[in-house]
Amino acid sequence: MIYLSGAINKALVCRPNTGYMLTPMIGNKVDFNGTLWAADTGCFNQPEKYDQEEYLAWLRERADYSKRCLFATAPDVVGNAEATMDKSLPMFPLLRAEGYRAALVAQNGLENMDIPWDEFDCLFIGGTTEWKLSEAAYELAVEAENKGKWTHMGRVNSWRRLKAAAVSGYDSADGTYLVFAPDILLPKLEGWLKTLSQQERLAL
Repeated sequence: MIYLSGAINKALVCRPNTGYMLTPMIGNKVDFNGTLWAADTGCFNQPEKYDQEEYLAWLRERADYSKRCLFATAPDVVGNAEATMDKSLPMFPLLRAEGYRAALVAQNGLENMDIPWDEFDCLFIGGTTEWKLSEAAYELAVEAENKGKWTHMGRVNSWRRLKAAAVSGYDSADGTYLVFAPDILLPKLEGWLKTLSQQERLAL
C-alpha cells in the first residue's frame, strides 16, 4: 500500500510507500527526485478553477518525473458518473500522450454504466463517502484489478479507512491526514504502513 499525502512533507521523499498527491493549485515546491507522486485535477475541491490546457501544461512541465507518477486523473464531477465520463473520455488519450497513466475517477452510478476499460490505466475510487465504501465500489475495484489496472482510493484519513483499502486490495490511497500536526501524525502513519506491510508478507 502506497500512501499519497496532500500535504508536502520532506519526510515523505524517496520512500517506497509514501509520496504526494499534487494538483496545479498546490504552490509548494516539491522534490520530485526519487519521490512517488500522482497528479489530480483538483476538481473535487475547486472545480471552478480547473482548466484543461493549464492542467496539461502543468503536467508537461513535470514530464521529466512522469515515470514516478502513479497516475494522472481526468476531470470528474463529484457524485455523477455519467457527467464524469463525458469529461474524462476526451482527456484519457491526452494524458497518455503526455506520458502519464490516465485515471478515471469513479463516481456514484459507474456500476450501472458500460465502462471503456481500455481507455484508461487506473481506477480512482472517489464519489460520496457512502458510495466509496459500498459493495458496488468494491466490486468495481476488483474488476479493475483483474483487468490489470492500478486501483486507488481517495480521501483516506484514518487507520480504519487505510486498513479497509489495503484489505480490499487497493494499490494506493491518498488523504490530508498530515496537513495538521505532521510531526505527531507522521509516526502514526509510518506505523500503519509498517503493520500493513507485515500483514501482506504474512499473507503471501
